[in-house]
Amino acid sequence: MEYVIKSLTPDLAEDYFDFFDNRAFSDGSPFYPCYCNAFNLSKERMEKELYQRAEDYGNGLEGWIRALRKSAERMVQAGEIKGYLAYDNGIAIGWCNSNDRMSYYRTGEFDLHTLPDDEEYTHNIAPGEVKAIVCFEISPEYRGKGIATQFLRRICDDAKLEGYKYVEAYPVKDGENIEMAFTGPLRLYEKAGFEIFELSGNTYTVRKKLIL
Repeated sequence: MEYVIKSLTPDLAEDYFDFFDNRAFSDGSPFYPCYCNAFNLSKERMEKELYQRAEDYGNGLEGWIRALRKSAERMVQAGEIKGYLAYDNGIAIGWCNSNDRMSYYRTGEFDLHTLPDDEEYTHNIAPGEVKAIVCFEISPEYRGKGIATQFLRRICDDAKLEGYKYVEAYPVKDGENIEMAFTGPLRLYEKAGFEIFELSGNTYTVRKKLIL
């Protein structure tokens, strides 16, 4: 089945937050709570917008959720968080975070229980050369229906039109329930024509070269 895929814009913010608030983690996912904003926040901004604000809100789970959401609300409106929403009958049932590689401070797996460092990207690229995919989240009842593959196809098509040379992603090497990992399993990318570019720790960088 083909699902409707829409690029996230500020006017779709209500759909974005409806998905994260009501469907993304309805199976008790360990990634809850999340609004997919930590990739785009420097360590300094994360300290101020997440950790300090959560403390201002009284800490605990509710304080943390409120801080994450407030930060994400601002970032969606500012166009800092970019990606795609998948819809079924007008309801958002999936999300993929995809943006210019240089807009991210970290990729792959990281733990928000401790303040993660900014990631140093050592490859010689410029903005507009590599489009990155850092996260998938799909409603539990829609997993295994090919939505991630549809996201990949749309991202590669759009990246090519936007003039990118590569699309890049960061699946983990091993681990339990790897199919459920937010980075997506390695085989998902291999089936879509991605090749391993490098391995760092437990994380692969995979790339697909776009024919321009």
